Amino acid sequence: MKYNRINIIGLGNILFGDEGFGVEAIRAFEKDGEYPERVQFVDGGTQGLYLLDYIESCDAVMVFDALIPLDFDRRVYVYHKEELPAFIHRKMSSHQMGLSELLGIAQLHGRMPETFVMIGIPPRILDLGSGLSEDARELLDEAVVQGREILREWLGE
Repeated sequence: MKYNRINIIGLGNILFGDEGFGVEAIRAFEKDGEYPERVQFVDGGTQGLYLLDYIESCDAVMVFDALIPLDFDRRVYVYHKEELPAFIHRKMSSHQMGLSELLGIAQLHGRMPETFVMIGIPPRILDLGSGLSEDARELLDEAVVQGREILREWLGE
């Protein structure tokens, strides 16, 4: 597989502990590598609807986020487009549009990327100003390694 435009998006609010996992993951991912121009790293934070173009405008999207799987095992979860659970993003407030809604809009527009991958962990601590928990920090490197492996495939390496 080889894609012309790849967006790697980190979601979350770094002010609320593990909720900032996605942003911290893309920072670590981008910091330790050199990437072609067609790969763009996006600190999506909690921008909601403003991220729609980053999803609709490319061939492949990789999203890092603190997600809440039903079983809560302490591990890295990787969901491909066809495996995404219906509810994949816990909202911190009622006005924040979640990733599941963004994907729904992109699908309605007929502009879903060809490939989509979600990489995340279950959050443990969501306290204001606490930074990532030890659990989240331990899983961060593994999440980034898995993301890099997927990116290598996407780049045709």
